[in-house]
Amino acid sequence: MPWILLFGAITAEVVATSALKLSNGLSRLAPTVVVAIGYLLAFVLLAFAVRQLQVSIAYAIWSGVGTAAICVIGMVALNEPLTAAKALGVLMIIGGVVTLNLAGAE
Repeated sequence: MPWILLFGAITAEVVATSALKLSNGLSRLAPTVVVAIGYLLAFVLLAFAVRQLQVSIAYAIWSGVGTAAICVIGMVALNEPLTAAKALGVLMIIGGVVTLNLAGAE
């Protein structure tokens, strides 16, 4: 169950962050509402997930997967370029998440 909550938190955060760009600096109502609800839901779900998961691992997965997903969404939906530095950064984030998971494995 905590992994489902964590996946929900990641999904809510990715949706909220995607809507942040569409909100035009929080000046458009509908995307701004999506941002507010999405971030609130993301933190609530994350809070419930860390009751049973190590906070360092849950947060690393939440932020790492969210960052990688936003990078892909930016490229696909927002025509943002994928530079070598971006690709390396995402790979390093993934490596860090894997390392934390291996170090915290019980």
